[in-house]
Formats: sequence, structure tokens, C-alpha cells
Amino acid sequence: MLLIIGAVIVTVCVFGGFIAMGGHIEALMQPFEFVIIAGGALGAFIIANTKSVIKATLKEVMGLLKAPRHNKEGYIEVLTLLYAIFRLSQTKGMLELEQHIEQPYESELFARFPRFIGDRRAVLFLCDYLRLISLGSDKAHEMESLMDEEIETQHQEMLESAEAVTTMADGLPALGIVAAVLGVIHTMKSILEPPEVLGGLVAGALVGTFLGVLLAYGFVGPIGMALKSRANGESKYFVCIKAGLLAYMQGYAPAVAIELARKTLFTEERPSFYEVEDAVAEMRTA
Repeated sequence: MLLIIGAVIVTVCVFGGFIAMGGHIEALMQPFEFVIIAGGALGAFIIANTKSVIKATLKEVMGLLKAPRHNKEGYIEVLTLLYAIFRLSQTKGMLELEQHIEQPYESELFARFPRFIGDRRAVLFLCDYLRLISLGSDKAHEMESLMDEEIETQHQEMLESAEAVTTMADGLPALGIVAAVLGVIHTMKSILEPPEVLGGLVAGALVGTFLGVLLAYGFVGPIGMALKSRANGESKYFVCIKAGLLAYMQGYAPAVAIELARKTLFTEERPSFYEVEDAVAEMRTA
């Protein structure tokens, strides 16, 4: 939603301001200038990136039209899930937990947390480390190093889309100049035309520079920054899970472990202590 609102504001302010100052909007209607710039940027994007990055970028850009997956409600859910897991392990042992770890999509425990179970990477991350713990991996510092490496790898993978879009944005002003130069070449071939014709051709050439800069700094660049911000938010979700697991491995009670996990979250998405406490109490009575 914010992506659409921002795009509308940019469009209305730029083109509305141009019209308000007496500009003729038809002078900006240069479809071939747009084809040169957008087509060149798309081609360069395909040349510079692998098939997997291209697919991931398209998916991530479309994802910006939806609300972030990990908001306050999502964090309350994952913290409640961690509490349920730690409590089950504490009262009935890791053997009781193994059936849920091995088949999470058929588990009654995980089914109570639909937001979490819908995130395949988070499910694999949590279940993999619970499995290691059940197999006897009890050295928290070694587990932390392994988790950090996996989280960093996932973060770099998610950043590839943001970097690809940002690189394309960096090239758009130069492609705008290319379009402008081609327009000037076309104008020079028509040098014997009347002034009103030449004026239109020069204006059309200048539109190329305008479009390149507008697309770079008004649309594509901000999209790249939005993808980067979302990637950072995704990583924080895994950091939260990591903190809870490590705290439990170090012998903290389930309630303390999820409180330590809660403290790792960004302020805007971080639920309060009482919000988590209420969710845990509700889960117990369900």
C-alpha cells in the first residue's frame, strides 16, 4: 500500500507541478524515449543477474504491495510458539517434541500458529536447530556461531534483490542521457525543418534525460531501498528465534527465554511484555 501511495504522490507532484507552471503535458509524451530507457534498463538487469535473482526480485517487488510478513502480531505469535515449544520440552522432554519437529506441517502444535507455519524458511530454521538440540548439541556458543552464519547467508540472499534493483536505478540516468543523445542525433538530421518542428524534436530529446532521472530517483531507487528494509526486517525475525533458542539452551525458564528474544526486536514491531504475557495465557487456556 505504501508503495502505491508513494508512487501516486511522486506522479501527481511532478506532472501536476509541470502542468501548474504552464507546461504542456503532451510534450512529455515520448513513448520511444521511454522504450529506450526502460528497455535498456531491463536488458542490463537481465545481463547482470542470474535467473534465480531475477525470479526472486520479481517476487520481492510484488511482495511490497502486501503488508510486511513480520509485524507485531507475527512476533507475538512466534514468541508464543517458542514458549509452547520450550514448555513442552521442559515438561515432557525432547522426545515428545520430536514428532512436531520431524513433521511440522502435520503437527497440531505448529498448526495453532498459521503465520509461522506459512513461512517455510522460518519453519526449517527452527526445526533444524531444535533437531540439533534434541540430538545432544548443548554448547550454546557453537550453536550461536552456526545460527549467525546461516542468518547472514539468508540475509545476503535477500539483499541480492535489493542490490539488483538499486544497480538498475543507478544506471537509469545514464540511459536517459543515451536517449537524449539519440534524440539530438535525430534532431540534427532534421536541421532544415521549421523552428516549431525543431523545438518539438529538441523537447523530445530532453524528455529522455528527464525520464531517466525521474525513474531512477522517484521510483526504482526507492523500491531498492524498500527491498533492503524488508530484508533487514526478515533477518530480525530469525534473530528473535535465535535469541529464544540460545536462552533456553543456557537453562533459562521458557518465560525468561522469550523475554530475551523479545528484546532483540525493533521498537516499532516489538510487542510489550504484557502483550506477550496475555498471548501466552490465552494459548494455555485454548
